[in-house]
Amino acid sequence: MSFRSNTALGLAFSFLLSGAATAATIKVGVLNDMSGPYADLSGKASIEAARLAAEDFAKEAGPHAPKVEILSADHQNKADVGAAIARQWIDQDNVAAIVDVPNSAVALAVNQVLREKDRVFLASSTATSDLTGKQCAPTTVQWTFDTWALANGTARALVKQGGDTWFFLTADYAFGQALERDASALVVQSGGRVLGDTRHPLDTADLSSYLIQAQSSGAKVIGLANAGNDTSNALKQAAEFGIGHDGKQQLAGLLVFLTDVDALGLQTAQGLMLTEAFYWDQNDKTRAWSKRFAERTGGRMPTMNHAGVYSSVLAFLRAANKVGVPANGVPSGAAVVAAMEAAPINDPLFGPTTIRKDGRAEHAMYLFRVKTPAESKGRWDYYNLVATIPADQAFRPMSEGGCPLVK
Repeated sequence: MSFRSNTALGLAFSFLLSGAATAATIKVGVLNDMSGPYADLSGKASIEAARLAAEDFAKEAGPHAPKVEILSADHQNKADVGAAIARQWIDQDNVAAIVDVPNSAVALAVNQVLREKDRVFLASSTATSDLTGKQCAPTTVQWTFDTWALANGTARALVKQGGDTWFFLTADYAFGQALERDASALVVQSGGRVLGDTRHPLDTADLSSYLIQAQSSGAKVIGLANAGNDTSNALKQAAEFGIGHDGKQQLAGLLVFLTDVDALGLQTAQGLMLTEAFYWDQNDKTRAWSKRFAERTGGRMPTMNHAGVYSSVLAFLRAANKVGVPANGVPSGAAVVAAMEAAPINDPLFGPTTIRKDGRAEHAMYLFRVKTPAESKGRWDYYNLVATIPADQAFRPMSEGGCPLVK
């Protein structure tokens, strides 16, 4: 079965940069959800982010650098499908690295395949903190965010503001469970209490019964441990019930993307606190790159996932070029990740970034509040910065993750 054909798995795309005739070709596979609940926050736009990284690498590395080919496929939010695509890309297509992979269950399966095959996993859109904990691998870098960092930003801030009792509405798979686990621990550490939870299947259209359970708990904060369409549906339906708008309870989106706010509209999303690794309007560099991205994506601004794809692919290509790319285009994944760890990265989108021994890309995170309609100057102007979380405070301490690579 070919995963590069126009099947139910989705159309696979390829992109080839010109270079010296004798240069090796290094292949990067963009693996994500292109047709389901995470299609907006990653999806086909992640391919454009990877292409931008390949183009920028080609310009800086010169004509004798490896050529770059970008492949892509839809994992359908199924771990077995994601693992099968990874194996075919490696065994038949000589793919050297896989990037993106929103959906933690899929990512954990892909992580195991790439560990076995000594290929690089750039988990730039994967949330579970287990990738830098018990499931860490010498071939894996988790770039953009994780469940611990999200909880560290949003949960701690809300507890400090008086939101000291929590009830979780959780997507019932690896990502949601990890997010609830990490957020619960940080709520308790900050002096709060968790009153309970309710769990829903991925991509649930009607969340009303779960929201009523959360409302009935009496918790001051209802933590949404879900993402994509599930978060959007929860926020829309909560507004219909008046939940979070009565002064008694507050909704906390623990993983909210720019595209979620765009879909909801500021009238519904205003005042929502959220933690992100990137916002297009942060500074001149992020605005310049986001303009390039928007020109390829119909005017849409990038999510932090799209930024993570670009930055992780660019860092990977630079490290692979330094290590040396053999004729088959497949350098040792462990060697490339070691090269990425060897020196700090001054990333144009994330700022100073360090790759730790557990595979965590450590950079600043940001706590934002969604603007009111009156504050916004137009589409995509959605966030006010509340706080910057320094890199050394943004992620779980390496000593606490349980990664076997950390001594």
